[in-house]
Amino acid sequence: MEADISTQAVGLASNADFSLINLFIRADIIVKSVIVMLIACSIYSWAVIIEKIRLFKKINQSTEEFEAKFWNSKSAESFYNNLPANIEDPMALVFKDAMQNLLKRKSKTDINNRMTTMLETGIEKQMSKINKGFIFLATVGSTAPFIGLFGTVWGIMNSFQSIAISRNTSLAIVAPGIAEALFATALGLLAAIPSVIAYNKFSNDASAYSQKLENFSKRFLTII
Repeated sequence: MEADISTQAVGLASNADFSLINLFIRADIIVKSVIVMLIACSIYSWAVIIEKIRLFKKINQSTEEFEAKFWNSKSAESFYNNLPANIEDPMALVFKDAMQNLLKRKSKTDINNRMTTMLETGIEKQMSKINKGFIFLATVGSTAPFIGLFGTVWGIMNSFQSIAISRNTSLAIVAPGIAEALFATALGLLAAIPSVIAYNKFSNDASAYSQKLENFSKRFLTII
């Protein structure tokens, strides 16, 4: 009986197709779960990355246009009255919210402190929208290699089980389990590396944009 198991194991391993699809099909439920999780994380990470690339390209252009129009306007109030209702630029929204609160208040005492608070609140609100998704990228970048490593360890354990069952230490016996293990490791790195690079880049872009908002707020306060 043991000889039959050994013969079957060697035969299956020697005829095995090591394509990515077949590696997934042959894997047990644990390794399959790891693979599916890493693929899902990688796909969602790329969705976030593409969305953020478009976002920063859009807001950098719209903010530059807004600043040019603002500093060429006759007054902040007239510029505010001519703002489109559906404007989406973060800097324009910070200015719009601050002006709304300013014009609603009858008392003009201590206007500098109140406007400073309004602008800071507006900046924080807009940056929270811009930073959405950063935590996911950071989480994938830090955990995906370890999830892949778990799949690697599990695949190697399966290889040792194959050796124990067949009592054969040939490469044909251990190759399928090792291939599954390396596949999980590769997926972990595939998900983690772009996420880490994107997180670092977008964090730097967000910091630069936040500084741009703060500089605008300081200059805006000087004209009130």
